[in-house]
Amino acid sequence: MTYVVLDNCIRCKYTDCVEVCPVDCFHEGPNFLVIDPDECIDCTLCEPECPAEAIVAEDDIPDGQEEFLELNAELAKEWPVITQKKDPPDDAAEWDGVADKLQYLER
Repeated sequence: MTYVVLDNCIRCKYTDCVEVCPVDCFHEGPNFLVIDPDECIDCTLCEPECPAEAIVAEDDIPDGQEEFLELNAELAKEWPVITQKKDPPDDAAEWDGVADKLQYLER
């Protein structure tokens, strides 16, 4: 099993999760993070670190967000690994909780 970054990370992109990951499985895009499912060891450390509650176990993906499992796998192959926390975007708090943010994903 793997953990998955969901819709709510888009445009929030808090990076609190990356520093606790023991296998460096987070990858960073312009306005979103993803988890490499081939690297994730299901340690659960990242989930409670996400201020936007945008990380869940594969088995707990909410209805309507199943496509994020594939999206994480796809983008992890394209984006660089991130291991150190960065400041979130200035407007991250305004985007936290906004529904249907997939349309704002930047590749």
